[in-house]
Amino acid sequence: MKPYLIAEVGVNFYDTARVENISVIDAAKKYIYEAKRAGADAVKFQSYKASTIVSKNSPAYWDTEKEPTKTQYELFLKYDHLNKEDYKVLSDYCVQIGIDFASTPFDYESIDYLDELQDFYKISSSDLTNFPFLKRVAQKNKPIVMSVGASYLSEIEEAVRFLNENGSDDLTLLHCVLSYPTNYDDANLNFITHLKSVFPMCRVGYSDHTPPDPNMIVLTTAFLLGATVIEKHFTLDKTLNGNDHYHAGDPDDFKKAVANFDLINKILGSSYKTVLDCERIPRREARRSIFTARDLQKGDRIKEKDLICKRPGTGLPPKYFDLVVGSTVNTELAEDSLLSLNDLVDFLE
Repeated sequence: MKPYLIAEVGVNFYDTARVENISVIDAAKKYIYEAKRAGADAVKFQSYKASTIVSKNSPAYWDTEKEPTKTQYELFLKYDHLNKEDYKVLSDYCVQIGIDFASTPFDYESIDYLDELQDFYKISSSDLTNFPFLKRVAQKNKPIVMSVGASYLSEIEEAVRFLNENGSDDLTLLHCVLSYPTNYDDANLNFITHLKSVFPMCRVGYSDHTPPDPNMIVLTTAFLLGATVIEKHFTLDKTLNGNDHYHAGDPDDFKKAVANFDLINKILGSSYKTVLDCERIPRREARRSIFTARDLQKGDRIKEKDLICKRPGTGLPPKYFDLVVGSTVNTELAEDSLLSLNDLVDFLE
């Protein structure tokens, strides 16, 4: 089974709207359409208002060479224009083309209005310790997908326990590194297996912030390590200036990842060992049988030097070699004859 793939649109569509001189809603729809074509199972946006998510003097924590905005407030202010009605339009469009809609809420208002628009809630790493916020989400009685970046294991345990105590027992934890972009040597994908062992009651996935590699090996490795949900930032143009384009994957990247997932599903097969249908003829033709190594006459007692094991495996298997030695031949046999039980007088006597 391949992972549930979330295209994290975030707010990247604002920059596409600006560059292409189209409305932000049309740009968002364009992202949804391309994510669907690329094989994503869901698109995810971000619902916030700058005034409620951050103080005005909060410093940047991203690579300012890639995104030069100096404060979080200034950055969020650029991308906080959509409201409930806008997200309803986008949710409806997702239903229309057959892809799941979600948006990460960052305040109580967005928690409430997103309830009727999506089937699950995504919680950002930044709100892992925001217990009043977690309680409000838990009260919606929907599955929760929560990133656990920049946290200690004890904090994850506290958050999971708190959500459970408040009625939420359908949890997916996403390993995440809260660094934009994440260097490959900081990806720490082995933590996926550790999360699975510590939280067997939860599904485990991965939220990726590494730059997309040429063959999408990072996401593929996360899948092989057991990630059942994979989230990756999504853009239509990785060269755009702006929020998350510089570490996002484009449609071609997503198609590569989906192709990798599909191939892995094919090659993993089953842990049960049996002879596959495709092996039945090769098994018969490539295995060996007991043949005569020289001409034999009726009444000859077979010696070891009289026999040789060769392909195909349609006669007596080599495991009977020592039992055949010493048997008497009841008919004339030419060299290179495939030996059968009917050729022997006293086999097994």
